[in-house]
Amino acid sequence: MTIDITEAISFDPEALEPINRLLAQLTDRRPLAADDLRRIVEDEATHLFLLRVDGAIVGMTTLAVYRTPSGTKAWIEDVVVDGSMRGKSLGRALLDHAMGYARRMSPATLMLTSRPSRAAANALYLAAGFEPKETNVYKIEL
Repeated sequence: MTIDITEAISFDPEALEPINRLLAQLTDRRPLAADDLRRIVEDEATHLFLLRVDGAIVGMTTLAVYRTPSGTKAWIEDVVVDGSMRGKSLGRALLDHAMGYARRMSPATLMLTSRPSRAAANALYLAAGFEPKETNVYKIEL
């Protein structure tokens, strides 16, 4: 099994289908359109990491890095490994890769969120050194 994690730095239309297959395992939101993927990979603050096993995309995560007056912040989003490939430490490999990239932005605060129902993901984040943060998260759909 050959494992490779790379950043998507240019638009690849062949990546759209496997990315949407992964997204469907994570959320019930609409599939990603080609133009959306193009904008993600062209955004300097957004880093889409694709995990391939034997050349096939089977996992992904996104790291968004931005600067504020209170310091550099980074968010890990959309950590997902295909259901058929779980239990092989691939999620940890993706997380470590994103954390290593964010570490180069130091000092930075690295954050992520995860639904409580995603027990395995939450256990992974705790094992990787993340701690629950006492805060309220608010959202509004615009």
